Amino acid sequence: MTVADYAFYAFAIVTVASGLLVTLARNPVHSVLWLILAFLSSAGLFVLLGAEFVAMLLIIVYVGAVAVLFLFVVMMLDIDFAELKGEMARYLPLALLVGVVILMELALGVGAWVQADGAGGLRQAVAPAAAQVENTKALGLLIYDKYLYLFQTAGLILLVAMIGAIVLTLRHRKDVKRQNVLAQMWRDPAKAMELKDVKPGQGL
Repeated sequence: MTVADYAFYAFAIVTVASGLLVTLARNPVHSVLWLILAFLSSAGLFVLLGAEFVAMLLIIVYVGAVAVLFLFVVMMLDIDFAELKGEMARYLPLALLVGVVILMELALGVGAWVQADGAGGLRQAVAPAAAQVENTKALGLLIYDKYLYLFQTAGLILLVAMIGAIVLTLRHRKDVKRQNVLAQMWRDPAKAMELKDVKPGQGL
């Protein structure tokens, strides 16, 4: 076995173990930290595969943004985790049933999977050989050259989905007090404050 094989098994074991500890840890902060370790180990696996760009993207986006955001949210919100665990125990049988069904579906899918004739050649024809061009340049050629219109269409769909989510959640209710910035900027100081001459022994 080479050094790459030992590194693969080390990263794989750490990834699986940290993934299990994400769900088994009692402290949610520890769960987020185990999740960060799982992301870092997955990035190591991508490096071993020769996909350095995807590995750096995983570290920058998921570890540097998403996981840190989870960590801050979990640490800042005052959540009653004992109550949440009680609710979780109530639905544990249903969750186990759903988990068993998903595992059975995965087993059926893996057992019935057969590679089609010529699939390897079709996969190799999508991108140039790794010896000819590095993976970052090959990915850029695929996204911004060969499949540019599909990439732009996907971005447009995500933009429309984001605008739709904002429109659906931004509801101006009358019973909610909101800050009116323009009214605060345009207010007249003479009308905003009134002086009262309070005499001794009298109230307002």
